[in-house]
Amino acid sequence: MADYKAPLRDMRFVLNEVFDLPRLWQSLPALADVVDAETADAILEEAGKITAGTIAPLNRSGDEEGCRWQDGKVSTPTGYPEAYRLYAEGGWVGVGGDPAYGGMGMPKAISAQVEEMMNSASLAFGLYPMLTSGACLSIYAHASEALKQKYLPNMYAGVWAGSMCLTEPHAGTDLGMIRTRAEPQADGSYKVSGTKIFITGGEHDLTENIIHLVLAKLPDAPAGSRGISLFLVPKVLVNEDGSLGERNALSCGSIEHKMGIQASATCVMNFDGATGWMVGEPNKGLAAMFTMMNYERLGVGIQGLATGERSYQSAIEYARERIQSRAPTGPVAQDKAADPIIVHPDVRRMLLTMKALNEGGRAFSTYVAMQLDIAKFSEDTEARQRADALVALLTPVAKAFLTDLGLETTVHGQQVFGGHGFIREWGQEQLVRDCRITQIYEGTNGIQALDLLGRKVVGSGGELYRPFVEDIRAFIGSAGAEMAEFTAPLEAALNNLDELTGWLLEEAKRSPNEIGAASVEYLHVFGYTAYAFMWALMAKAAMGRDGDDFYQGKLATARFYFARLLPRIHSLTASVRAGSESLYLLEAGQF
Repeated sequence: MADYKAPLRDMRFVLNEVFDLPRLWQSLPALADVVDAETADAILEEAGKITAGTIAPLNRSGDEEGCRWQDGKVSTPTGYPEAYRLYAEGGWVGVGGDPAYGGMGMPKAISAQVEEMMNSASLAFGLYPMLTSGACLSIYAHASEALKQKYLPNMYAGVWAGSMCLTEPHAGTDLGMIRTRAEPQADGSYKVSGTKIFITGGEHDLTENIIHLVLAKLPDAPAGSRGISLFLVPKVLVNEDGSLGERNALSCGSIEHKMGIQASATCVMNFDGATGWMVGEPNKGLAAMFTMMNYERLGVGIQGLATGERSYQSAIEYARERIQSRAPTGPVAQDKAADPIIVHPDVRRMLLTMKALNEGGRAFSTYVAMQLDIAKFSEDTEARQRADALVALLTPVAKAFLTDLGLETTVHGQQVFGGHGFIREWGQEQLVRDCRITQIYEGTNGIQALDLLGRKVVGSGGELYRPFVEDIRAFIGSAGAEMAEFTAPLEAALNNLDELTGWLLEEAKRSPNEIGAASVEYLHVFGYTAYAFMWALMAKAAMGRDGDDFYQGKLATARFYFARLLPRIHSLTASVRAGSESLYLLEAGQF
């Protein structure tokens, strides 16, 4: 496998030239004194060094060795504790955290690039700081000031880790069915009892403490999801002076044996009257948890992008070096027995597909991150509300589309290697295995599609859909005649999405099955149209840069996307319009 190199040139292009984010940061008082173009560039450079130099070399060995569970303790693979300590000492766990509690205070548009580098280096390693960051988000937004002061500094510093304890053996997506209970105590604490499964980083040897955020129900809680509260439950209790005290009444019952992410500890966690403290209000736990969902679901989407990027880097190196057969037009490498496989049309199809999907995904994830920053930091109420609406609409697309295409991209990378892609030593099969989980956790992609179409589009009567369309139409109107080769197909794709959305709004009134039947294909039509917008934006930024290989490559890839990938929307649209009837032609016993 090729050594990982952070795609810093492309990240700078997206941040500085496509979206001009330094100008946005300087317009937001909360960020103006925190970050500028030079600061962002320095952060990305340093993140590129530690991810490529320290973490990426552990990716294959971590997969081979995996985590080990014995007597309730989990050991991570060789090199992980040392690498995590270096990562934490660099301040990377708290890159987006509030400086008042020891974080760097960087906007999401920057931390998104750091997340991509981390997950390209090693998805399994990257899950540990990601879960800590997610726990910090909920604590910061909903916990009391006392809890924030007590826990956030050590979590941002990477001295303590975090986990999110939601799922139970009988309750996956339907969290209203959870059975974990929290009994109030006279001192204001709670005794939490229950079992949680699939808990990433629930137990490990990377930090001296793990702060669990646990969904549970109070004794008098209403039924269903309206009766869920959120509790902070530390692995080791923390004394009033901040020192560590007794071990809490919780344990890791086992770890899962998985298809991929072997170096990430996926735990069964047992809480046996563990001491915890409520985060937020009683029976408002889901609201507190959803504070981090938009960030975490974007983060999972970035994991799909990251594995695709790592696969592409290996595939392009292999395609340039591996010789096999001659080019259809005749010998290219006259001094060799065969030509490099990069001359073959089908290999180029796969490589260009990978490149187009990766770079489109990087632009799209940055666009969503930019909306998160506006929603968080802008002092303009209207701008915040509009950004919030865009985040609500685009989060399920970012999670599901980036990960669906991430798997496609890693499979293309494996295919470029031929038989060697199936062999473990080349690393491509690991990326396929690792990427697969991204379509499942943080809400399966089918659930994301239902969220997009059912809750966000149909549920809002199309209101949440409109701001994104307005952005695209405003760009088309201002792009100029020289951009017609890109804006014309973009406008046609947008018109198709508009018509399909309107049709579904009507069909949903007629049949309750139509939303579920159409949702996955609709999300993909939406996603390819969104990527077309991203590629048109990138093409505009690259225009007029003759003689520069980077910009010429960007324009060529944009042309490939519009010619060969955007047309996928037509078959997807036909599938949506076919309706739900064919899904119900068989009785259950006929399957």
